[in-house]
Amino acid sequence: MELEIRQLTEQDYYERMALSQFAFQMRWTEDQLEQRKRTYLPEQDWGVFDGANKLLSALTLLPLEVWVQGKKMAMGGVAGVATWPEARRQGCVGRLLSHALETMRNEGQSLSMLHPFSFPFYRRYGYELTIERKKYAIPTRLLPSRKEAPGEVRRMAEPDVAVLDAIYSAYASRYNGTLARSAEWWTERALRKEGTAVVYFNEAGSPEGYVFYDCLDSKMTVHEIVALSETARTALWTFIANHDSMIGETTLFAPIDDGFPYLLDDPRIGQELLPYFMSRIVDAEAFAKQYAWEQGTGEESVLLRLEDRHAPWNDGTFRLSWSKEGEGTLERVGGAADSGADAIVCDIQALTAMLLGGRKPTWLASVGRVSGAAESLKRLERRIPERTAYLMDFF
Repeated sequence: MELEIRQLTEQDYYERMALSQFAFQMRWTEDQLEQRKRTYLPEQDWGVFDGANKLLSALTLLPLEVWVQGKKMAMGGVAGVATWPEARRQGCVGRLLSHALETMRNEGQSLSMLHPFSFPFYRRYGYELTIERKKYAIPTRLLPSRKEAPGEVRRMAEPDVAVLDAIYSAYASRYNGTLARSAEWWTERALRKEGTAVVYFNEAGSPEGYVFYDCLDSKMTVHEIVALSETARTALWTFIANHDSMIGETTLFAPIDDGFPYLLDDPRIGQELLPYFMSRIVDAEAFAKQYAWEQGTGEESVLLRLEDRHAPWNDGTFRLSWSKEGEGTLERVGGAADSGADAIVCDIQALTAMLLGGRKPTWLASVGRVSGAAESLKRLERRIPERTAYLMDFF
């Protein structure tokens, strides 16, 4: 079958919406379809078409930015991957993903992220689990004790995006994989949920935290809680506890390194650790240059044999070098360098897990995901700053 991969156009809108509704088991009214059409960006959609120009498979490629080691990086967010049943198992999604990798590389997006319907499926294309989340279910009787805190918590009749984003950005920069939100993302995504936003202002009148939440059927759902100080955390949880007469339980998500249960008088609350998002290094050479490596005592390097079946520009033997100040370069090498006995050998998934998912090279070696000389692994490990991965959004 002759297939073509191309960007969608406005003329493809209804066919794309029909595919999305079928694949994700949704139903939109005619009014909803027309409303979505006004904000539809066909240039973000790519599709596989047959010889009769029929859409077989599609995905959305979102141009986003994420925080990585305290710096913003361009990221290609893959979403809305869908295929008609009669076109499945014919390699359509594989072709789309390979094309998306080339597109992201050309656009300077050295990193990609997605929410998988299947972890094994996307691992075949170089994606790896990097972001997990804790889910808390807290009975009202186990909420933190109410404590007085200086400053005040103010309810926002209309959310002030500038105020919220200043708090959020300071918080998000502490993690790997958090979105750098645009004003449009705030209004069209983050704040589209039902709920109320409240902000904590310290004694000097500066905003230091917020909580965005909703109460329904005696249950509080905390969409987001962000605190830049312990005082802000105390004030916001006291605010939540003041709802005790109207709720029986509070649920929320938190980073995997969150220590909230330890701070409770009784920590026997519901806790789950849930896999969430996958990531993939798109362009290893560009990523290494942008990455904020740990400083060292001098210049260092390791030999890296990298396997990437779907991005040939990443596949091969490289020299990963660092300056004393923590600047990194990844350069392809050949010839006699290929036979280095001390080379670190890994695939793109393992490299992504090390640099974005908090998995230590020595641990990955112990479970058979990486191989190499112990000293080379330790040298690489010393150069990777420790930082938790977290994502508060969905796409």
